[in-house]
Amino acid sequence: MSLHDSVRWLVTYDIADPRRLARLFKFLKKHGTPVQYSVFLVEASPVKMSSYVVQMAAIINANADDVRAYKLPDNLWQVTLGASILPADILPGGGLLI
Repeated sequence: MSLHDSVRWLVTYDIADPRRLARLFKFLKKHGTPVQYSVFLVEASPVKMSSYVVQMAAIINANADDVRAYKLPDNLWQVTLGASILPADILPGGGLLI
């Protein structure tokens, strides 16, 4: 994988302040798809994701907030129970929708 190839990332957060929460939500909504409350699916290259991390670090308070980004594997297996807010073509890894 090249540093410029697009991959999928799961970004999660727990933000203590409502203003910072709104700013981070707005930022992530611009760059990803909300999956659940405080969870986003972001498609970006490692280089672009590094840039996003720097930008998110400027929004949060590192002593009070928690933001995590996980690179999803290419062969991801998933199960979705109930109504999915993601369109079928965006499901990472061709998981099972029940």
